[in-house]
Amino acid sequence: MSVAPGTVSDQWIQALIGGLGYGLPSRQTVNAVGGRLRARDVQAGTKLWTLDGTRTAHTTVTQVMTAKVREVVDVVTDHLTFTVSPDQVLGTPDGWVHARDATGTVLAWTPARKLCRQRPVIQPGHSFGYLVGATCSDGTVGSNYVSLVVNDEGFARRYAQVLGRCTGLTARLERVTRPSGYLGKDVPGFRVRVVSSYLADLMRQYVGGDAHHMRQRFPRVVLRDMETFEGFLEGYTDGDGCRSRR
Repeated sequence: MSVAPGTVSDQWIQALIGGLGYGLPSRQTVNAVGGRLRARDVQAGTKLWTLDGTRTAHTTVTQVMTAKVREVVDVVTDHLTFTVSPDQVLGTPDGWVHARDATGTVLAWTPARKLCRQRPVIQPGHSFGYLVGATCSDGTVGSNYVSLVVNDEGFARRYAQVLGRCTGLTARLERVTRPSGYLGKDVPGFRVRVVSSYLADLMRQYVGGDAHHMRQRFPRVVLRDMETFEGFLEGYTDGDGCRSRR
């Protein structure tokens, strides 16, 4: 089982200890460090995966309590179905919501095999906005990478610079060739590519989780402040826009 980082580990433990009404049915599985466990099999001393800020970490269970409840809810997504109490909080791009109110929302989740992956710290601001805007206009988001292939060397160089600046990842500028259907021959271009499944997942989350450009939504994350939004407009314009000579 994999849902929003933190909701199946630290939030669950705090709820059971504090009796706040959160929790999981006894047969629901959780992500322990050594592998999946049923909730009933978790004991004091068991290490679970949790989220410490933006990074995954280990949480040690200090106490487990059980309680009888009148109802539970099944949360059905396009990846899996899991059962929690109605008051269990789930992570979404717009913040935390209770499971009973989660209908129609996009949930943040992590496959169990990716819990130990590197999670770069994203620095908000102009560079971050430019990265999102340029990626939305001309970028490619793969299963574990983000790339940009364009003809303009200056655009590719700026993309590499802002990517490294806001994520801390190393991005290199490469000379490549690609076929041109209009010219009927290969044309030179420039590629920036960085391998990071975490960054790729973030980009998909920002635009609604769908790679098809006709079904993407506006990345509301760029509305956090004016500096980020201005960077987004600049990056998108450099990719798909045309600056007026006037």
